[in-house]
Amino acid sequence: MKNSTLIKGSAAIALGAALLLGGGGTLASWNADATAAPGNIVSGDLNVVKTAAGVWTDRANNTVNIASYKVVPGDKLTYTQNLTVTLVGDKMAADITAAGVGANSGFTGSNVVVTAPVLKIGATAVTNPLKPTGATQTVTATITFEFLSTTQGRENINDTYNFADVKFVLQQITQPGLS
Repeated sequence: MKNSTLIKGSAAIALGAALLLGGGGTLASWNADATAAPGNIVSGDLNVVKTAAGVWTDRANNTVNIASYKVVPGDKLTYTQNLTVTLVGDKMAADITAAGVGANSGFTGSNVVVTAPVLKIGATAVTNPLKPTGATQTVTATITFEFLSTTQGRENINDTYNFADVKFVLQQITQPGLS
């Protein structure tokens, strides 16, 4: 009898544990949610457009017709192009560079120096990187072509330095100090 009571008690305990652990009983599980409404993400803008044809000038700042001008060693010609620059973005920054002005575009590389663009906004010199101002900016980009006076003998006689592929490139960069 003792064993049967022990067996019945053990069975009752096992059944109660099984019901509690196995889902025979219920445990409340509460949850709730709230709408976050994080808003919209809007992208910025980066663009560069030339506003008119560029102008070539000589050392004396006289306008030259590049189609008919014949350079000689010692000449330095300056090309000036006005650009409308759009920079919109909280962390926007961009560099303006000139592409297509390789030293070997028709003349011996050691006889020619072509500078990187010098930039101005109005009369104020600026440097890369450019940053947003809240509106479009008119940036004047100037590059110089110098046919060096150290050119020897008859090097580059009747040669053509090809500027046909020159363009100003506006390239977004990571603004220094921001990530």
